[in-house]
Amino acid sequence: MGALDHFSNIFDCTSHNKRLKKRRQLQTVEIKVKMDCEGCERKVKRAVEGMKGVNQVDVERKANKLTVIGYVEPSKVVARVAHRTGKKAEIWPYVPYGEVAHPYAQGVYDRKAPAGYVRNVEDPQMSQLGRASSLEVRYTTAFSDENPAACAVM
Repeated sequence: MGALDHFSNIFDCTSHNKRLKKRRQLQTVEIKVKMDCEGCERKVKRAVEGMKGVNQVDVERKANKLTVIGYVEPSKVVARVAHRTGKKAEIWPYVPYGEVAHPYAQGVYDRKAPAGYVRNVEDPQMSQLGRASSLEVRYTTAFSDENPAACAVM
């Protein structure tokens, strides 16, 4: 912003009643909503199509996933879907299978997840990954084939 723009905004008499608004960023919001049929799919899609700032709405019924692209806040989109449809809606809690180091660890693997997805590890609601304690590590390395001299029993 140049100096002339700055001074013109200061001395502009027409914008006394206008509030300065933050510009929202273009976002992709992914939401998990249970959809059983085409009627549910249409109902969920129509719930968010009329929202201010929504540019595009995509629905994947088999994955129970709603994707909204636009200048919207994720919490408001979730609240609107839940209110308008009466269904439980939450932010998409899954990531692709390849992005997680331990996809079958406790708290990450989810049987309800769509094919190729596991729970997001950085989700604050999830418990910490099941990690081996130092005692468990000591026992597993004591009987390792890589170090045959580590165990006196063998």
